[in-house]
Amino acid sequence: MINSSMPVGDWTWEVAPASGGVRPAARAAEVALGIWNILAERDLATPVGKVGVSVRSAGDVRDVLIDADGMNLEPEPLAPGTAFARAMDQAESVEENCVVTIRVECPGYWLEPDGKYRAEKLFTIRVTLWARRSLMVTLETYSDAWLTIDTRNREQPQVHALNAPRLAAALEEISALLGSAPDPGDENYFAKPTPDGFEDVRIEGPAYDDSWGTFEVPDQDRRLRSALPDSEDEYECITDHPVRYLAVEHAGHLVGYLWASVADDAAGFAPRVAVGDIAFQAGAEWLLALREAHGQGLTPLAALDWLARRPPRPETDLVPGAVRELTSLDALEELSGRY
Repeated sequence: MINSSMPVGDWTWEVAPASGGVRPAARAAEVALGIWNILAERDLATPVGKVGVSVRSAGDVRDVLIDADGMNLEPEPLAPGTAFARAMDQAESVEENCVVTIRVECPGYWLEPDGKYRAEKLFTIRVTLWARRSLMVTLETYSDAWLTIDTRNREQPQVHALNAPRLAAALEEISALLGSAPDPGDENYFAKPTPDGFEDVRIEGPAYDDSWGTFEVPDQDRRLRSALPDSEDEYECITDHPVRYLAVEHAGHLVGYLWASVADDAAGFAPRVAVGDIAFQAGAEWLLALREAHGQGLTPLAALDWLARRPPRPETDLVPGAVRELTSLDALEELSGRY
């Protein structure tokens, strides 16, 4: 099983308009929370998710009227005084034609034969209210736990047997809640969604060989570097040689691995995708630290040693311990994508 920062698959429902005097924005919020509750019943969501609310002009979606992001999904999210309730009251008060979007990031658990593991973004729920009339719901997953073959082309019958029924049951219950069957998303790099989960590709084979390594890993690198200024003080980001690495933690969470090649001029950071956005935020900091080492003329292994000996940092720091070695960067990226 491998986690991804890009959706592995998605499903969309068109929901009948609210009736009986129910406020449109309130209806959208109730739908989002209803889906979250269905996922939570199966440990596919936990009570510590994040919710965001945006309101944009229907005439020009670039015109942002309200943007409330990163709010905690509290035990009673719509209780008076909660951040989510206040944001929905503001959305309801907008008088012009607008597009209201609610986005919930759902931490949750996938199952393995040896136990269960947590991902900080197992699913996202997006509910969009168009001009206070049309309500669209999209559910996205960022895990391949539901597939018969993982995104590196390896059969995973036990993982599939443990997780696919959980997803199928959740989709069925969400459809009952919304009163319509889902429209599965298009086939993507990783898989082909169906109304009750994903297509079994063991007969015809997947669309791409090692789709995770081919598409996800380069996308991770682009995302890590997107917020950084251009610089000539850069180590190479790929290597065919073994790598040595140190674990990095942020606020007590393992967020990735700082690595250096044993034989050429390559070094970098492999984000632990299961912890979500925090892995990329921390990784950008360590890429800046590697630039500093490169500017001093240090080899990658010397840079790893130099960074390990620096004074501890307040939140994001290297986990104390010996430097470890793996046979390839691919093996380290595999580790970062799994646990």
